[in-house]
Amino acid sequence: MTIHLSIVLFLPLATGLIGAVLPRGLARWAVLAGTVAVLAYAIVLLADFDSGAGGLQYATDDEWIAELGIRYQLGIDGLNLFMVVLTAVAWVACTLVAAFTEHDRPKLFFFNLALGETAVLGAFLAQDLALFIIFFDLMLVPFYFMIGGWGTGDRVRATTKFVIYTLAGSLLMLAAAIALGVLSTPDGGEISFSLAVLEQRGVSEGTQHWIVLLFAIAFFVKAPLFPLHGWVPETYRASPIVTIALLSAVLSKVGVYGFLRIVLPVMPEGSQHWQELFIVLAVFSILYGSVLAFSQDNVRLVIAYSSIAQLGFVVLGIFALDDRGAQGAVFQMLNHGLVVVPLFLVIGVIAARAGGRESLSELGGMAFRAPVLATLFLILTFATLAMPGSANFVGEILILFGAFGDKLVYGLVASLGVVLAAVYMIRVFQRTMHNRAGPAVESREIDALNLAAVAPLVAVVVALGLYPNFVLQRTETSTTAAIDQARGVAQEVAAR
Repeated sequence: MTIHLSIVLFLPLATGLIGAVLPRGLARWAVLAGTVAVLAYAIVLLADFDSGAGGLQYATDDEWIAELGIRYQLGIDGLNLFMVVLTAVAWVACTLVAAFTEHDRPKLFFFNLALGETAVLGAFLAQDLALFIIFFDLMLVPFYFMIGGWGTGDRVRATTKFVIYTLAGSLLMLAAAIALGVLSTPDGGEISFSLAVLEQRGVSEGTQHWIVLLFAIAFFVKAPLFPLHGWVPETYRASPIVTIALLSAVLSKVGVYGFLRIVLPVMPEGSQHWQELFIVLAVFSILYGSVLAFSQDNVRLVIAYSSIAQLGFVVLGIFALDDRGAQGAVFQMLNHGLVVVPLFLVIGVIAARAGGRESLSELGGMAFRAPVLATLFLILTFATLAMPGSANFVGEILILFGAFGDKLVYGLVASLGVVLAAVYMIRVFQRTMHNRAGPAVESREIDALNLAAVAPLVAVVVALGLYPNFVLQRTETSTTAAIDQARGVAQEVAAR
């Protein structure tokens, strides 16, 4: 069992390397086969996972760099199980679409796509802080090349801002991680970056304050959340559609996942210290992202800013330090990823039928001869605006109930984001599917390729809306454990 996670982790990279030495036309199929194999194994993990067991399952724990206390530790629990599944699902859908699209230098493109999946899986599976940071930083490399090498428009400026923001956050987190490992080492003891060991050792409350803040900067950049979202507009405009779908659906989750995996369990006092600030930033991100989504004309940017709002809800649920809020946050991480991938793929279909145009003022009238496309887009629209009966509705309700417990005012203000989501998503659907057709719009049905990529994801979104307990039951134990200590600290502070 222990070796299996290593196989699933490095399988995408292995197929990317194999594709690099195959003839030009075969690289894409090698990488696609690798992503399908990862998805198959993720489904096996999901079926075999024991939701009643505490702690890590399928654990790997080997010595790696003994002098620095770094171990090769991997494991699965309720926190990362569905993040691994989300990664596998998203990469299959996006790689499928990319495989039938012509690219310059296809071997290099698909190698970067495969490397990106391995980096993300590594960040989710890592149970050693140093290993997490290695994969966290590695994610930057393939996406830098995919945006800069295959993007459009002002891609140089986009990649520059993306790298500056992400690298700056990563360097701060690296400094914080080294400090955490060194300062937590007892006199005469050996340094360790194992998350389980760091959780037992701990550091002083004052030290936790500034270390948590440095981690939060890195995670807010990756998410992204206000005010560290400055790289978003240029990057979303310039990126290939499959790249931006993965960036929004999966990479953004690594940042908020880091709070649950590292920050709250290892530094509960520091987490409680900044609780109010992080909730304020989360609520502001919800309102800010929603307002900007409503004001955008470019359909990509509508989804980009709506993602900032959705990630704001996730952070609100995490730092409400409530069981329901935390479970809602984990559920919403999955929901958002499952919805945003088909949303961006649908946007790609819409743009292809409008001569590459993505401005709402130049779209419209596509539903007339494309009822299947319109139906799929409508389901995704309802899911994004958290229509009752959708999985997003369950996630946001859990988050808001968690916030209402001790942070009633913040919960009420955040509720406005739900209303604003209905406004901007219905506006996008109306202006693309109905109204007068734009000058270059060709109203025709979704093609078989994109239907094969989008329809299964839409089916999963509908299924989770009907049976959310499939996820909630499997995440409850680990999610509750992740916030237990920080919640206890917050209760002690409130009782004083």
